Amino acid sequence: MRDYYKEYDDRDRWISYWQQIESVLSVSPKNVLEIGIGNHTVTNYLRQQGIEVKTLDVLEDLKPDFVASVVKMPLPDKSFDVILAAEILEHLPFEDFNQALVEINRVSKKHAVISLPHWGWAFYFSFKIPLLKKKQALFKLSGILKHKFNGEHYWEIGKRGFSLSRIKKIMVENGFKILKDFITPDSPYHHFFILEKINVK
Repeated sequence: MRDYYKEYDDRDRWISYWQQIESVLSVSPKNVLEIGIGNHTVTNYLRQQGIEVKTLDVLEDLKPDFVASVVKMPLPDKSFDVILAAEILEHLPFEDFNQALVEINRVSKKHAVISLPHWGWAFYFSFKIPLLKKKQALFKLSGILKHKFNGEHYWEIGKRGFSLSRIKKIMVENGFKILKDFITPDSPYHHFFILEKINVK
């Protein structure tokens, strides 16, 4: 098990943990539902900040607070200030993406933080002019490869048919306003979305 986590928790994933934490803290929640337990790094840190965190996972062996799928959560409407689903939804067939967002919207009081894999070739530019702020830009060349199920991911942003614009459109159609979406130069494979709930379908 230790060897598994050593391989699983590589540098990119630690950067992802930090982005998850920072994104959740940016909306100042009192309580959070984390979908997908992982190794408890994010859960434990948020709890140390005085935030109540509950967990949901399909695997009973991981001992989540709620054993269920994100597409059908046994929770009342507006149960948590923030729903966190980091690197989770791509493990569902794409036809379940809508229903997962419907459920996340329903259970959330106000916000959701979602991260998804974003395939593509990343290009990062940074330069500094004396007396001026540092300028930087990051973009991806994607949409070329067709996704093939690898036993883990049914789909990824940036693969053919799964453009970023399509994913954002679906989020908006399911009752969310996108407050912020971003990738970072240090870990461009992880695309983060900070969402605000605006209605319920």
